[in-house]
Amino acid sequence: MTHQPVLSIQNLHVEYTARRGKVKAVRDVSFDVFPGETVAVIGESGCGKTTLALALVRLLARSAKITGGKVLFQGGKYSAPIDVLRLNRRQLRAFRWRNCAMVFQSALNALNPVLKVSAQVQDTARAHGEHDAKQIEERALWLFQQVRLDPRRVYDAYPHELSGGMRQRVLLALGLLLDPQVVILDEPTTALDVLTQRTIIEVLKRLREEMGFALIFISHDLSMAAELAHRIVTMYAGNIVEIGQVNEVFYQPKHPYTLGLMRAVPNLSGQRTDLISIHGSPPDLIDPPHGCAFAPRCAYVQPICHQQAPPLEMRATDHASACHFWDQLPILREMPALQPKAID
Repeated sequence: MTHQPVLSIQNLHVEYTARRGKVKAVRDVSFDVFPGETVAVIGESGCGKTTLALALVRLLARSAKITGGKVLFQGGKYSAPIDVLRLNRRQLRAFRWRNCAMVFQSALNALNPVLKVSAQVQDTARAHGEHDAKQIEERALWLFQQVRLDPRRVYDAYPHELSGGMRQRVLLALGLLLDPQVVILDEPTTALDVLTQRTIIEVLKRLREEMGFALIFISHDLSMAAELAHRIVTMYAGNIVEIGQVNEVFYQPKHPYTLGLMRAVPNLSGQRTDLISIHGSPPDLIDPPHGCAFAPRCAYVQPICHQQAPPLEMRATDHASACHFWDQLPILREMPALQPKAID
């Protein structure tokens, strides 16, 4: 990995308009993504993960608005960083899929059910200025083979003729069709069986190494994040509360919310332990609590937590957290659910 980020998110804010007021779904989010790196964004449902991902490629719903921040991309034909949030419609169309692609959460909904996979491949290519149908077909067949599909059968099939795992891998191949520098995966293994999940993990790791793209992996599955990611970003109530290298975050969490996520996941090795859920519910993002948003659910809460929101600060080398009492958290002995292999 180089020292120059391919994507830099700086102080990003996103709001939804609701009847009761403005839902502050993403609040002051900042982090960098480097070439060849996988960054996993974790957190429970409603913490802002998917909103963040959609904001990066400007595919938010009409009720959503980016109210501040920058999304700087550097790579491909761009010799200097560009702000994705300032691109006009034509420039944005050229940026998507060629520079930054997104694999959506629901494979069945993301594919057009009345068009063959081949037609959707060709439509995607033509929409971005690629008109050599034979070359695109060869590229698609090669990618289908890379994601462990029967290339010709899948290329000529309708989506309903494929299983959920096959459709998910078709979406992954479509995302890589134009050789982007950044690929965003939103819950790519939701509702898939364990063996299919393992296949997708192995395919992603191999393709990342061979093609050199960066991955932003959106998930609440900590075992997948432990297996695939280089760095972990923990989000809570629209904020980043912890960010660091995967081993550091999972073995030595420096925020009580991350610790709570670890304790709520079963381990498959070592001594049997009881699962401990995080009590309470996420805060109302229309009217967030004063001070630390996690304070009402935190086992380490002190009066200052209700009065002053802790800033996201470095607590160790390449490890930052937003907690006043980060140094009181215990050291964990195991990764959640499965032990990850070494990541190059």
